[in-house]
Amino acid sequence: MRIPESPPDPAQFFQSIFASPDRLRAFFARRHGAEVDGEYLHWDELRHREPPDGMTRQEWWLELFQARNHLWGELPLKDKHGRAFGFSRSDGVLRGLHELDREFGARRVEMADPHLASRETRDRYLIRSLIEEAITSSQLEGASTTRKVAKEMLLSGRRPRNRDERMIVNNLRAMEFLRGKTKEPLSRALLLELHEMLAEGTLGPNEAGRFRRSDEHVSVRDLGDGQVLHVPPDASELPARVDALCKFANEESEGAFLHPVVRAIVLHFALAYDHPFTDGNGRTARGLFYWSMLRQDYWLAEFLSISRVIQRAPGQYSRAFLHCENGPSDVTYFILHQLGVIRRANEDLRLYLESKARELRETEQLMKDAEAFNHRQRALLAHALRHSRARYSIEGFRREHGVVYMTARRDLLDLADAGYLRKRKIGRAFYFDVPPDLERRLRSRRR
Repeated sequence: MRIPESPPDPAQFFQSIFASPDRLRAFFARRHGAEVDGEYLHWDELRHREPPDGMTRQEWWLELFQARNHLWGELPLKDKHGRAFGFSRSDGVLRGLHELDREFGARRVEMADPHLASRETRDRYLIRSLIEEAITSSQLEGASTTRKVAKEMLLSGRRPRNRDERMIVNNLRAMEFLRGKTKEPLSRALLLELHEMLAEGTLGPNEAGRFRRSDEHVSVRDLGDGQVLHVPPDASELPARVDALCKFANEESEGAFLHPVVRAIVLHFALAYDHPFTDGNGRTARGLFYWSMLRQDYWLAEFLSISRVIQRAPGQYSRAFLHCENGPSDVTYFILHQLGVIRRANEDLRLYLESKARELRETEQLMKDAEAFNHRQRALLAHALRHSRARYSIEGFRREHGVVYMTARRDLLDLADAGYLRKRKIGRAFYFDVPPDLERRLRSRRR
């Protein structure tokens, strides 16, 4: 990935404009706003666009820079050169925040279908989302494991076989850990505990749960050509920087109102920028985003997987970081990127819930005595109708639904006794397969 070209120095062009009264009058007569056709462009993108008539690209950039300054909000966090990070309250940012507030405020998981109203069903979807995030967040950090194999491991409870699988297991544990810590303020101790959980068994000796040392040279490199993309602040600065990050997370460091979603996104950015650990910084940063969203009562974030969306276009994720650093110190680029990620993750959730609600309705139409099956059994039958080669284990079923072993065993045995699953013993464990004529068997209940 190419490092974006840094913007021109506005002071230089101010001098040339002030030297000419005609250019000065023309400059102040024009107002183009902070965006170009609805896009918050970085100089590296703007320099390839045709400027408005009578303007150079540098003058165009200066107008955008001025417009953004009028909308600027300074953050209580600094870059490695001592400049304060900040962001512009541009139309794109305000529009994105409004849309998310409206969506998060109006939507309830149970609205998709009456079947989703129960706490038990909500818990199943929550477990599904935690597993999805654990897998894709680890894959973003280099875990080389297929989603199918990783999900089988998490649901079956088998021990991880290698470092990549250990990363995924750790990620799931950390996500569950963070859900229980939303009432606690962020502290060095909590951050180190989170990293130790994420990095257990995946780093070198004594690297998990501590900040990097000055003799540990860490940088972010392009996976393709190895080019250095980011060198984080010196390790000697980390104690002060982490303290500032904690104050920001706990809303202790500023007087002006900051939108909660912006706070969560900036936490994500700042932790990744500081890179306080030898490895696992990306997973820790995304974990902090979830923690902050839940802490600030954006409960629907529990059901979203931002890493799954990021994984579809990782280059855009990296570029958003680089634009901020070469902005300079303008976090607007990352805020806009992440607002788009959250919006797409929210849309994924909506489509998923609609699909599952439709499956449940169709399954119940095939069962005359639907009340004979509980919600867990109905969900399994809905899945089995569309996955004829699926195999279910008692342990996997127990984990997916969050029930005790005996409840899971009884659910599956009842379905097998009724002829809707085929019970097989492999080794010492029982597994349950889908009969090839499951739909016919369900339809026969109606006769």
